Amino acid sequence: MEDEVKKLMKTLKEMKVDKRANAYNGLLEENKKWLIFLPLIGELRSPAMRDRHWNAIRTKVKSNFQVDDKLTLQEVYALELQSYKEDVEEITDQANQEAKMEKNLAKLEENWKDIKFEFTQHKNTDVFLIRLSDENFDLLENDTNMASSMQASRYIATFEKEVEYWTKSLSNITEILTVSAEVQRNWAYLENLFLYSDEVKKELPEQAKQFVLIDEEVKKILADAYKKQFATVFCN
Repeated sequence: MEDEVKKLMKTLKEMKVDKRANAYNGLLEENKKWLIFLPLIGELRSPAMRDRHWNAIRTKVKSNFQVDDKLTLQEVYALELQSYKEDVEEITDQANQEAKMEKNLAKLEENWKDIKFEFTQHKNTDVFLIRLSDENFDLLENDTNMASSMQASRYIATFEKEVEYWTKSLSNITEILTVSAEVQRNWAYLENLFLYSDEVKKELPEQAKQFVLIDEEVKKILADAYKKQFATVFCN
C-alpha cells in the first residue's frame, strides 16, 4: 500500500495541471496523509504493543476503539493518527524498548537462577573457600553492563523495580567477590601466624586474641556461603 501511494504521489506531481486547483491540492493532501498513516500502521502492528500502550493511544486520539479482529483499516484511518505522528511513534518506541527490557530481565533471571560458587576445601578442614568460575565471572561483567544500560533507559518506569533488583544484585555479587578474595587470602596467611605459631602468639598476644574472633567470623561467613551455594542467594 505504501508503494502504491508513492506511485500515486509521483503520478500526481507529474500531471500537467494547474497546481493551484482545489482538486489537485485536495488529492495532494490526502496522499500526504496516507504517506504518514501507513508507516504508523506498521509500527502499531508491533507484537511489543501491550494494553498499556493501546490505552496511551486511546487517550491521545480520544477514542475508545477496540483492537480485535473486527477493527478495520477504515476505522483506524478515521482516528486521524497522522495528526498524532510523534505521539504514536513515541508510544510504539516505548513498547519496543520495554519488550527488549522484558526480554533482558528474563535472560538475567535465567542466567543466574542456577549459578553457584566454586568451592575449594581449605587444607584438610571443613572450611571451603569461595570463588566464581572464569566463565561466570565474564557473564557477571556482561550482565552488569546490561543492567546498567536498562537503568539508564528513559523507558524504565514499567520495570523499574525489577531493574533495580538486578542492578543491586549483580553489584552485590561483584563487590562481595572482590572483598571475599582479599579476606580469604589474608585470613589464610594470618591463620598460619596467629593460630599455629606459638612464637607469634607469644610476641603478639593481643593481636592473636583478636584474630581468634576474626577467624570465627570468617569461618561462619564461609560456612553460610557453602550452605546457600547460589551466588545471588548468598550475596543478597
